Amino acid sequence: MKINNKAEFDRQNVFGLGQENSAYAQYFIGKSYLHPLTGQGPIFMANVTFEPGCRNNWHIHHAKAGGGQILICTAGEGWYQEAGKPAVSLTPGTVITIPAGVKHWHGAKKDSWFSHIAVEVPGEETANEWLEAVDEAAYAALA
Repeated sequence: MKINNKAEFDRQNVFGLGQENSAYAQYFIGKSYLHPLTGQGPIFMANVTFEPGCRNNWHIHHAKAGGGQILICTAGEGWYQEAGKPAVSLTPGTVITIPAGVKHWHGAKKDSWFSHIAVEVPGEETANEWLEAVDEAAYAALA
């Protein structure tokens, strides 16, 4: 369900808003928030919240072995897209598995707040490569 009202979104965002994601702001269009759910142990999980219209740049999770990311959508509505494929609508309960080496982006729909739990899949020699911003016209054209 799309949620434009912040107070309603806060009621549904059971893992909490967290702090403004200023450390990674350069890789996002719009404002995002980060609420770590675990420490930096073998598996890191955080609730990531996107204001309406916010999305991250294209990026790749690299790993020599293992690695990648899992997204567990928890509130509002968003988008996920892999390079060369159509965008996928994200709603609460949607789970996206992103293998290492796949170029992709994710974020809120233009008219809804959105949260997902991001799970960093353990692997060997993991690193993120941040790339170009999502094309504004392509994003605006998403239904």
